[in-house]
Amino acid sequence: MTELRRFEACGVLITGAARGIGAATARRLAEEGAQVLVTDVDLGEAERTAASIRELGARAEAFVCDVGERASVEAAVAHAVDTFGSLDVLVNNAYGCTPDAPLFEDEPDEVWARDLDLTLTGAYRCSRAALPHLVASGRGAIVGIGSVNGLQDFGNHAYSAAKAGLVSLTRTLAGHAAPRGVRVNLVVPGTVRTTAWEGRDVDLELVSELYPLGRVGEPEDIAAAVAFLASPDAAWITGTTLCVDGGLLAVNTGFRQAVRRRDGA
Repeated sequence: MTELRRFEACGVLITGAARGIGAATARRLAEEGAQVLVTDVDLGEAERTAASIRELGARAEAFVCDVGERASVEAAVAHAVDTFGSLDVLVNNAYGCTPDAPLFEDEPDEVWARDLDLTLTGAYRCSRAALPHLVASGRGAIVGIGSVNGLQDFGNHAYSAAKAGLVSLTRTLAGHAAPRGVRVNLVVPGTVRTTAWEGRDVDLELVSELYPLGRVGEPEDIAAAVAFLASPDAAWITGTTLCVDGGLLAVNTGFRQAVRRRDGA
């Protein structure tokens, strides 16, 4: 457990927090003193995550939240405020990602709409509902979870477009919220070892070769970045997009490897 206590008595709501990056973030913030509402459409898994946090001696509750439904989002925000006395941090982690059709022209409207609604509009719904409470807390922060897909081509048309939209929403909302004392930032992960890659260890091993730091990310890598941006340590940071991607976007590893092969290295 970390010895930092940057979130003592803070109320935190995290979407899509039953597993993966969301669960790791819930644990990290709880370890630093936060009271965490673990929200997800899967209440059973959310409760298991919350229970594991309570075993650490921290406070956590589970609550159903479908970011695709305004009423569900508003109920989750209200529950966090009623339960913890304030809402100080919102982490927009929930998303939708549907595999692409083989041909772009065969993509159904429903798939496009669903991925954008859950990933981009869901973050909008949550931020809209939470913002007045974050303002009232006097130390409010929103941290979104983006993706390298929103900055470069890695496939998944709708998901990537939605994640790119989060980059823009982060900037515009940061500008709006700054005079009201709320900071808004975005973490952009590369490949992270989550349940989305379950049973694909060989693929992860191959992908890791593309990362300058020699490995894919772990959920805890992303949780640490979220904790920083949500904390007072980032008190003068807003509207930023922080890549936590093992150097993937900064270094063209494939090109470097091709040059070394050409040179016989």
